[in-house]
Amino acid sequence: MKIFARRTAVLLLASLCLPFAALAAEPQATHEFSLDNGLKVVVREDHRAPVVVSQIWYKVGSSYETPGQTGLSHALEHMMFKGSAKLGPGEASRVLRELGAEENAFTSDDYTAYYQVLARDRLAVAFELEADRLASLRLPPEEFSREIEVIKEERRLRTDDKPNALAFERFKTLAYPSSGYRTPTIGWMADLKRMQVGELRHWYESWYAPNNATLVVVGDVSVDEVKGLAERYFGPIPRRTVPPAKLPLELAEPGERRLTLHLRTQLPSLMLAFNVPALSTAEQPREVHALRLIAALLDGGYSARLATRLERGEELVSGASASYDAFNRGDSLFLLSATPNVQKGKTLAQAEAGLWRQLDELKHSPPSAAEVQRVRAQVIAGLVYERDSISSQASTIGQLESVGLSWRVMDQDLAALEAVTPADIQQAARTYFTRERLSVAHILPEETRHE
Repeated sequence: MKIFARRTAVLLLASLCLPFAALAAEPQATHEFSLDNGLKVVVREDHRAPVVVSQIWYKVGSSYETPGQTGLSHALEHMMFKGSAKLGPGEASRVLRELGAEENAFTSDDYTAYYQVLARDRLAVAFELEADRLASLRLPPEEFSREIEVIKEERRLRTDDKPNALAFERFKTLAYPSSGYRTPTIGWMADLKRMQVGELRHWYESWYAPNNATLVVVGDVSVDEVKGLAERYFGPIPRRTVPPAKLPLELAEPGERRLTLHLRTQLPSLMLAFNVPALSTAEQPREVHALRLIAALLDGGYSARLATRLERGEELVSGASASYDAFNRGDSLFLLSATPNVQKGKTLAQAEAGLWRQLDELKHSPPSAAEVQRVRAQVIAGLVYERDSISSQASTIGQLESVGLSWRVMDQDLAALEAVTPADIQQAARTYFTRERLSVAHILPEETRHE
């Protein structure tokens, strides 16, 4: 069980200069249907091996939570392994292990998902186990008492005792002044300490309904086979009324915000974020794809601008990064970070100014067509490589469906990136890289607090 960390990754391949048509494979056969109880099912055929991945995605995550009740989605994810009408705590996992299957679950801001990877002829087992806990989850108080301590320890290990993770958690509360994305997925420790099993029961009954879920199956299967199994195991589960879920929209121009943190870290660092739309909230989708290419242009490997100019050229930073998640349910952030080159006597203020120089250059001068094509090929190559995996295909489909988009975006994505021009990149930079949208955090070692 894990908290799902979305990331922007681009892969450096030898084929970066291949034309778009050579990288973009024909879309695979994909089918969708819904059961009478509202469960949406997406089936993507991939017959290269007798293996299948089954995932069920619930449209609920930490951005749905309210102050004082944070961490419910992630805690419920843990408790979904603690027994149902047919099986006791941990027994479903034992059954899957004996079949040689892989299973896990993850929670994010926008969704909670559970998956199994197993031989194609064992898909019915995965469906039966998943449908059982959707229909009849048990939440034994003694299991919750033990599991909440596990979750508290997970928070300590992953966030409280990790300066970078702690800094980013605090930074998000600044960067998202109005939306639920400011809530940490694992929850605030104060809320974990006072969480009650009854709150989880209410959360489960509110959001875990077939009409608030998407079942994704990718692998060596046919749509008729999956439909028969879905109707058999999930069909009898009644639909339920689900609370309304509004998009986590952000203030367009909250004004410049700054934060200084003194943490147990050895080197100073900084983070910058700009409030920007995601594909689900953008009025102009092309701007979103331009921001994706800007992230790769700045931080797409050895030849990217931050590395060539600020790190190796000016020797201003010892490391810098840029990232942007276009596939949120609500508004997103364009993120930059850097560590000043303290061995060369560089400061946080100088590193911040260096990042701004790169952004201002994009605003004043569009990148060359050749640079855009190189970066685009890099991004597309990474996507094509990533989607060679059936698990990755299923996760992309599930994420898109859970944030209010369609799985079809997956097959249209490469063409959308191909359509972005240098002028689009310049316009996106001018629109979004402004002080009115900016949050800044300076992270300093604790020993500098009193200097």
